[in-house]
Amino acid sequence: MERKRPRGILERLNAGEVVVGDGGYVMQLERRGYVKAGHWTPEAAVEHPEAVRQLHREFLRAGANVIQTFTFYCSEDKLEISGNVPNITGAQINEAACDLAREVANEGEALVAGCVSKTPCYVDTHNESEVKAIFKKQMDDFLKKEIDFFIVEFVDHVEEAVWAVEVLKTGGKPVGATLCISPHGDKHGVPPGECAVRLVKAGADIVGINCHLDPLTCVRTVKLMKAGLEKAGLKAHLMIQPLGFHTPECNFGGYTSLPEYPFAMETRAMTRWDVHQYAREAYNAGIRYIGGCCGFEAYHIRAIAEEMAAERGFLPPASEKHGLWGAALEMHTKPWVRARSRREFWENLLPASGRPKCPSMATAADDYEQLETK
Repeated sequence: MERKRPRGILERLNAGEVVVGDGGYVMQLERRGYVKAGHWTPEAAVEHPEAVRQLHREFLRAGANVIQTFTFYCSEDKLEISGNVPNITGAQINEAACDLAREVANEGEALVAGCVSKTPCYVDTHNESEVKAIFKKQMDDFLKKEIDFFIVEFVDHVEEAVWAVEVLKTGGKPVGATLCISPHGDKHGVPPGECAVRLVKAGADIVGINCHLDPLTCVRTVKLMKAGLEKAGLKAHLMIQPLGFHTPECNFGGYTSLPEYPFAMETRAMTRWDVHQYAREAYNAGIRYIGGCCGFEAYHIRAIAEEMAAERGFLPPASEKHGLWGAALEMHTKPWVRARSRREFWENLLPASGRPKCPSMATAADDYEQLETK
């Protein structure tokens, strides 16, 4: 019997539904021993498919409606520079990643998003035809498989994101485009509102922000994108997949400029309760595609799904093992722990870091990442 295909991404968003995205892959898989930090390339889809499959399943169980292909930095130029995969091609990784995402997505009612990210070629050559050829090659790999839509992610120059959107629109599927920029704008100083306008005019159906800065900062940036679209008389769905760490510095270059990046970010991790607040703020801002990027683990995605339970009409399978707002602690033997079984406690908690000599903020090394001139 042929499996009934789930409703598409635009069908869901056009109906006003909340779509829960998945979480971060490269940082999680680096911590688990399957990705090498530095170039962060995704050869694990071929070398260790069981690890990628497991992470997909964790996000699905936590409530994700979309499973992204693990194809971050999977352009041929990036793979060649990394030196991590001399015997594995980008096509092999792309196709294996599509198969893994589809396998897990079919275990629920999830969609598969084929993902492309920024290329070294853009910075090195600034050649439109060469950059577009790289995106087309990856798109052609995706179209051999049953992906449901495309996502452009982790791009910090809107010009490159526009080129990616223009290529992916020729694939005949919906396109989402997310930039990794701050409220200050992209690396050329293009404001978020103007970035959104350019992406929609290029054909993006969904626009937003991913990675680099913390959730509430990213919500601010998406609000600026929304205002820009409204001023231009344009419409698009909004999406957000932020960093899972606190970055109050709100520096131009994002978390990669912080001294803790990438091996000491744990003290900045978002709690599940931080994520509840983020999901509500995003929803109130009119954002209906809400997920996470680096630092977002399965329990963070579950927190999004639990915060959006009333709007979605159900809880995710992972909530079977989780008392909402600490409710399961009511059964604890110690009275001071039982006292934590209520929402008010967790919403008002100011977590201690346990590191008395550590500062609450850091000085970002942004000197080399100031606004570029065209």
